[in-house]
Amino acid sequence: MKIILKNKKLRMNFEVIERMEAGISLTGTEVKSLREGRVNFKDSYCKIKDGEVFLIGMHISQYSYGGYYNHDPERPRKLLLHKKEIFRLKSKISEKGYALIPSMLYFNDRGKVKIELALCKGKNKADRRETLKRRDVEREIRSRLKNRI
Repeated sequence: MKIILKNKKLRMNFEVIERMEAGISLTGTEVKSLREGRVNFKDSYCKIKDGEVFLIGMHISQYSYGGYYNHDPERPRKLLLHKKEIFRLKSKISEKGYALIPSMLYFNDRGKVKIELALCKGKNKADRRETLKRRDVEREIRSRLKNRI
């Protein structure tokens, strides 16, 4: 598994409830651009429309040698999931405060592009501060134990 991109802000801004893997429908120039690592998750999310899941807001830069066949960098991309999974996700997302957000983009062992989705619930400002405090305390404990040994 070769990781292309991880969503670093996910655990800071959201509480992850569940993770799942999905395929993603891409054009040839998009895959070539992904191999170069020219992709950005900023402000991307998933939307369910007419029984299909679409990834909105993921920016894949145009392939430098694409020419006429280049793609639109901001186009919505269809995600490949089973109908049962889509139905279950739709019922979860309809609850207030839940969102489906991409957490990781990678090539699997067979060279296919896969995306890991996270079913999340948004954190408020106090929860984010608490997370930062807890992380600082854990870092301090680790450093003291390391120096002690």
